[in-house]
Amino acid sequence: MARTNPIQFIQQTRAEVSKVVWPSRREVVLTTAMVFLMAAVLALFFSLVDMVIRFGLQGVLGYFG
Repeated sequence: MARTNPIQFIQQTRAEVSKVVWPSRREVVLTTAMVFLMAAVLALFFSLVDMVIRFGLQGVLGYFG
């Protein structure tokens, strides 16, 4: 494995960073909003599933407390 000197490393790093395509502000805002929306939807879904399972177990075990 060939070793590169620090100057070559910095040049290669700059070349790679210049290839990065950064998202626009609008894309960041939309994807962030979608993440929060999906987290809320999944929290609601799993809460409902939990309530259904709890109700079913209470019915099977005959315990309503």
